[in-house]
Formats: sequence, C-alpha cells, structure tokens
Amino acid sequence: MASSSTGQMFVVTNFGESHGPAVGCVIDGCPPGLELSVEDIQRDLDRRRPGTSRFVTQRRESDAVHILSGVYEGKTTGTPIALIIYNEDQRSKDYGSIAHQYRPAHADWGYMAKFGIRDPRGGGRSSARLTAPTVAAGAVARKWLKTRLGIEIRACLTSLGDMPVRFEGWEHVCGNPFFAPNESQIEELQAKVDAVRKEGDSIGAELMVVAEGVPAGLGNPVYDRLDARLAYALMGVNAVKGVEIGDGFAASRLKGTHNADRMLVQGFASNHAGGVLGGISTSAPIVARVAIKPTPSVSSPLESLDEEGNPVVVVTKGRHDPCVGLRAAPVLE
Repeated sequence: MASSSTGQMFVVTNFGESHGPAVGCVIDGCPPGLELSVEDIQRDLDRRRPGTSRFVTQRRESDAVHILSGVYEGKTTGTPIALIIYNEDQRSKDYGSIAHQYRPAHADWGYMAKFGIRDPRGGGRSSARLTAPTVAAGAVARKWLKTRLGIEIRACLTSLGDMPVRFEGWEHVCGNPFFAPNESQIEELQAKVDAVRKEGDSIGAELMVVAEGVPAGLGNPVYDRLDARLAYALMGVNAVKGVEIGDGFAASRLKGTHNADRMLVQGFASNHAGGVLGGISTSAPIVARVAIKPTPSVSSPLESLDEEGNPVVVVTKGRHDPCVGLRAAPVLE
C-alpha cells in the first residue's frame, strides 16, 4: 500500500533515502499565481540543515533546493511542483558493520518484517534526512497561507529530556541552536546536550507548534476532525511518539469549570482546547505539543539480534544528532 503521500487538495509525495543520490518531493494542487522562488524554500531548509552547530549531526549538507517544475517566471502555474535536494555528504561505510544487524529502537526490524529488504545506510527511508523534503513542501504551503490568509505558524522547544524550557518570547527562538523561546537557559541546554553526547547516548525533547490567524470553521466532525488530521500529519514526522492538542493529557486533570474556554466579547479568555472544538477550528490559536523520542542511533553498545536471529551487540557509528528534536521545529511547522 502506498504511504509516501499526504494531503487531499494539496498533495505532497516524499521520495528518497538518506544515502541515495537525492531526496525530494512533488507537490500537486498548489494554486496558480503564487510568487515562489528558491529563496522562499531555502530559508526554512537552512533552519533545519545539519552541521550548523556542535549540538547536531555533523553531516555537511548544503540542502540546496532545486525547483524542477511548476513555476514559470517566478509564479506557480497550478501544475505539479517538483523539488529536489541532492545528498552531498554520505558516509555509507559507517554502516557496514551493522548492515545485517537490527538497531534497537530503530525501524530496521519493522522494515525487514514488512518488505523483506531494507537500506541500512543511515536508516534509508526511515532517516530524519527525509524531513528535508517535508520542510521544502511546507515552505510552499506556509507562503500561501501567510500571503492569502495571514496565517502564521511557529514552533519552539518546550523541554529537553526532563528539563523544562521556559517560554519568554518568540523573538528568542531564532537566536540559538535549540529553537528555545528564551535566552536565560541556553548555557544549561548546551551543557545537557554536551553531557549526553560524551556519554555516547541521546535524549528526547518536546516542542510546541502554534498556528495563529486560522479562521473559525475549518475541519469536520467525527472522522475528519481538524485535530485528528493535524495529529495524523505530526505523527508522520520521524521520531514523533506523541501529539497533544491544546492542554492534551493535562486536561484530564482539570475540572470542567477550569477547562472551559470562556467566550468574551473580546475573544476567548483561555485556550485549553488548543483552537479546536468538535473537530472544527474556533479562531483561537491552534496549539499542538509534540513528543520526540531520543535518537535511536547511539554509540553505546546495545544488545540486539542479527538477521539470522543470533544475539549481537550493536554499536552505531557515524554522525548522529544527540537530540533529533533540536532540529524538529521547522519540520513540525
């Protein structure tokens, strides 16, 4: 069953592998007449790009995007937009020793069980490298939503492992390599990531995504709820293990009088619902909180099995993010 496309009117098909010649996507359904340039897309790709600090993978990729179709004289034509990003810094030899071993917490076993064959180089299709086309397609959607509807979408880090990250303002997010919404905790975050990396381990993270300016009335009841569609898309991002809308699980600990978002003449008094009620947008900011697991590729030895079912000790070499969540903000946006 095909599973590399998402969307109904704005359909995005994602292709490529971590160590293949390129990754990319095809967008079908982008309206005509939108002014679109490489720079519009590259801006977001540069935010996600690896090798930008010592806290992320040191794989050196320019992530330069090329528009192959769907744009003429600087405007979309309404036909499919093909985007390609060439891989430039693969080191497939790093995976030679584990080509026939299953890495714990990775997709190796699931891929083999489903397909009977897998690409072990950098995780192949399951690699976070495949989030680059997601960001590229998202940049096109973001521009249309911003210019046509005034919708703005932002994301930030809310916790690193068990360390909460205080929200002090959106203006801080682009000023540090963690996408943290403050400037008071940066040294703490640096120390935590450095310590995890020195241990040969990895760490998880939580992020918040907010869409502002969304009009009321989007979505449908029951099976095509807006929050269900958002959760479906966000769960499709590599390493995401949980999605909450609004207060999420915390709402289960509230009383109804506290959870209710009172409606006032000037707007909602609170936003526990995260901008969605009954599966339909309310015009309040849509808020999603996303949990990302620790990077499964670690240099510390882990017990596992090989493809013959024999016990092995797996040590994953190569260049990996100690916390894949540190580059997740532009992906989730």
